[in-house]
Amino acid sequence: MDTKSKIILIAGPTASGKSNFAIKIANKISGEIINADSMQIYKELKILTARPNKKNQKKIRHYLYGFQSVKRNFSTGTWLKLVIKKVKEIQKKNKVPIVVGGTGLYFRALTEGLVKIPTVPLKIRNEVRSLQEKIGQKKFYKKLIKIDPLVKNKINYNDVQRSIRAFEIKKFTKKSMIKWFSKTKTFFDINTFLKIYLDFPRAKLIERINQRVDMMFKEGAISEVIKFNKLKVKKQNSSNKVIGIQEIGRYLNGELSLNEAKEQICIKTRQYAKRQTTWARGQMQSWYKIDPNHLNLVLKKFK
Repeated sequence: MDTKSKIILIAGPTASGKSNFAIKIANKISGEIINADSMQIYKELKILTARPNKKNQKKIRHYLYGFQSVKRNFSTGTWLKLVIKKVKEIQKKNKVPIVVGGTGLYFRALTEGLVKIPTVPLKIRNEVRSLQEKIGQKKFYKKLIKIDPLVKNKINYNDVQRSIRAFEIKKFTKKSMIKWFSKTKTFFDINTFLKIYLDFPRAKLIERINQRVDMMFKEGAISEVIKFNKLKVKKQNSSNKVIGIQEIGRYLNGELSLNEAKEQICIKTRQYAKRQTTWARGQMQSWYKIDPNHLNLVLKKFK
């Protein structure tokens, strides 16, 4: 598999071994790694976000990891600008860019372009979400198709988030989400991308998640949250969404035992992995789905 002219994308649910796989590929094809995980950007949250360690980052150049303050929000648009710049820099060195992470929106922006849709007012967003919760997804999807027939066969009827998004866009802008997307411009030819998704069996992934959570506590997750809390980050900031901050915070306040905090982190991480898998099923149909048990066979194909 000739990869010299490619941009390699590696996605997968949390704890699926994406980072290690990316390092193995980078070693084999003279690649450099760019982060596509919206939580691994934060410099103060190394342990809870499972950021690649310094040893691995010394072996292979890594970009866009741990550079952003938890006190500042960070948009998909900002990430996209930085990634385009890094990809071009890596290619100028005759190396292969490898973009790796678990944030589906980042990958969609990179491969399909970023849609410049006007910001939907919070009042409308809340109204649409309340309607979906009240009548259920099946009836909500039927209503969506009535007001915006163009999304039929474009959005899976089980995709709650995209259904809500399409509904609110149509309600506010009077224009279909499909028409908005048709105006997007991509920065790279779609054939430039080699898209790989690590498709882990659910039972094995749960086992890996549990092991990772145990390791996080051994590496100092509690100390990391104590330091984070001292920064007094605003509640609305995205960094507060990092799994483990709330749970360990409740442990520190005496609301949970240590085992209860660990269990809640495991549960939330499993739920997050499920959402990532659901996203991939709907949004990453053109990606190569690879069983992580066969990664060595896949590596042999790279040159």
